[in-house]
Amino acid sequence: MTATSVVCVDFGSTFTKAALVDLATGELLATASHPTTLPDGRGHGDVLDGYDACVTALAEQDPRALDAEVLACSSAGGGLRVAVVGNEELVTAEAGRRVALSSGGKVVAVLPMSDGGLDGEALHAADADIVLLTGGTDGGNEEAVTRAAEALEALAWDRPVVVACNRDAQLEVEEILRRVDVPHVVADNVVPKIGVLAPDSARRAIREIFLTHVIGGKHLSSRTDARGRSFTDMVRGATPDVVLTGVELLARGLDEEHRGAGDVVVVDVGGATTDVHSVVELDPEDSGLAREVVATTPVTRTVEGDLGMRWSALSTIEAAWGSDPSTGSGRRLHEAAVRRHAHPDFLPDSDAEQDADLDIAAAAVRIALERHAGRSKVIVSPEGRVVERSGKDLREVDLLVGSGGVLRHGGPDAVRRVLTPATGDAFEGGWQLPRDPQVVVDHDYVLAAAGLLAETHPLAAHRLVRRLTGAGTR
Repeated sequence: MTATSVVCVDFGSTFTKAALVDLATGELLATASHPTTLPDGRGHGDVLDGYDACVTALAEQDPRALDAEVLACSSAGGGLRVAVVGNEELVTAEAGRRVALSSGGKVVAVLPMSDGGLDGEALHAADADIVLLTGGTDGGNEEAVTRAAEALEALAWDRPVVVACNRDAQLEVEEILRRVDVPHVVADNVVPKIGVLAPDSARRAIREIFLTHVIGGKHLSSRTDARGRSFTDMVRGATPDVVLTGVELLARGLDEEHRGAGDVVVVDVGGATTDVHSVVELDPEDSGLAREVVATTPVTRTVEGDLGMRWSALSTIEAAWGSDPSTGSGRRLHEAAVRRHAHPDFLPDSDAEQDADLDIAAAAVRIALERHAGRSKVIVSPEGRVVERSGKDLREVDLLVGSGGVLRHGGPDAVRRVLTPATGDAFEGGWQLPRDPQVVVDHDYVLAAAGLLAETHPLAAHRLVRRLTGAGTR
């Protein structure tokens, strides 16, 4: 029997979220969430316990959930931890970091090869799930990246490696990894020539490694669901990678008949990090103005590990008000941040605490967007006055989407106080933030569901994301 609906599941680090989607209409039939249930190390607990609770809740709303196909993504158990090893940090390691972020990984170390070799102690301390090995332009120096592979061999590194370096060195690197039985996937060079960043092949390779080696290796589940499906059977990718796929679909659409929303930026405020995803058509004329050693790409993701609502609340306030916010709103928010950092499960229990949540979120959103976007400024060069740009220009973005519990549960006031202040056309410092976008909140968490559906059910996925523009099913 052909499935008429799909259950889309995100096994999150804190909550497992599920949505039942009608494949014919793209309608959101039911939603549910449950705290993520991780094994406790003593043989108790299974990540599918929370999933079962979600399916039960979905079925109470629509019985079709019991027989539906299941597609899932996961950031449970720490998500995908990536260590980037490159020739030197300024170019290839930085390029690798950007690729790892765009593929849904949390970058836990960026390790350039130095005169003393690879910092093996730092690599082991990072506890990465995979290494992304970069280095050299095609046809350039081969020695550094082969030395890096030999260093991995000497360190007895046994976790998967994605090889995305100088293509002339790849055969030798493969030979080194093969002789010590290190699982690996070869991808195209992420920096084929200076000034060019080519992330797509490496992004696919990281996704392959995540599915074949990382998901099962986290030992989050030892059973199947009621229909005999295991956790690894369900999962299609790391949650941030899947969300970025949903953002791409929202921005670009499918074809002339099923159009996208244009340039899109999504900011997701969490307890520990604030993530920014953007899909923006780049202006070719800007390429000569941006003085970056690694080129900007149309599809970009950044993760700000010091900006968040709970675990990172203190560093958020310090980033916004300085290390000693002793007066006015800074003092009030510093005290609120101390409470949230000490108790990450804190829920606002008064209007004042709700106000503090919105103010902390506003600071996290504004700073995260500034870091993602960069600045523009006028400089004087031998050619005359030139506008120099760093980062990614978001000024012409058509749609700004907010995500995260503080926005989903905050109502219209959250949009006004958290998202709207990060838009406009008069920012001091030349920040390239969205000037006049449509501003919405992903209340139903449809971007992850759309990303899961995009490959096998693209029309349903497109109809689902169009909800965010006011053009889809409500």
